[in-house]
Amino acid sequence: MTRRSTHIVLIPAFNPGGLLARTVGDALGQWEDVWVVVDGSTDGSHERLQGQAASRPGLRVILRPVRGGKGAAVLTGSAEALAAGYTHALVMDADCQHPAGSIRAFMEASMRSPQALVCGRPVFGPDAPWVRLAGRRLSAWLVRAETLGRGARDPLFGFRVYPLAPLVAVLDATRGGRGYDFDPEAAVRLAWTGLPAINLDAPCVYLSRASGGISHFRYVWDNVAMVAMHARLIFSMLAGRRSAALP
Repeated sequence: MTRRSTHIVLIPAFNPGGLLARTVGDALGQWEDVWVVVDGSTDGSHERLQGQAASRPGLRVILRPVRGGKGAAVLTGSAEALAAGYTHALVMDADCQHPAGSIRAFMEASMRSPQALVCGRPVFGPDAPWVRLAGRRLSAWLVRAETLGRGARDPLFGFRVYPLAPLVAVLDATRGGRGYDFDPEAAVRLAWTGLPAINLDAPCVYLSRASGGISHFRYVWDNVAMVAMHARLIFSMLAGRRSAALP
């Protein structure tokens, strides 16, 4: 177990069921400071963690009364972490698909290059559906165009260490990036500020519903939101409305 005063693990969670306790337990086995942002969950999955947090100083559970989306939950946790004196957060999903065993390696990379965004580049097994992989390739192509080849190599993979001040600044400057579109929008907007990116391989487990996986992805609405996000980002790029900090 490792603790660093500048870095935390941040886990946004919405109705993850029993997977949340497993994810948090795995994260605590690698890092002492773990914060969970409960985004309006109604399944009671966080109640056990609240009891644990009372006796474990590094564990904190933040409750959002109404669901706002992954990006909204990350923004809430990031703003509170900044106020508490932290500078970086490793964001990971609550569904056991992100590699807790890679937490220390990603944190160490961030400490060596604190000005950088440390991005996970997922290594999928043979169980990953081809339609998911095809969608990722399309998103990656669009983000490469929007960032002129810089930034995250996989814009949909949310296992990343963010410098908190730039992350909060770019999210505060837009109404976007609050839901499922958070990961690609954050990657693009941070690249526009000139923030360098370090891409590291990370094993990714695909859990189907049959094997206990939980997905809140809404195929129609979330795909529409992603298309709208890319259209908005491309328009901003072509209109020259990227961050003034872009060199």
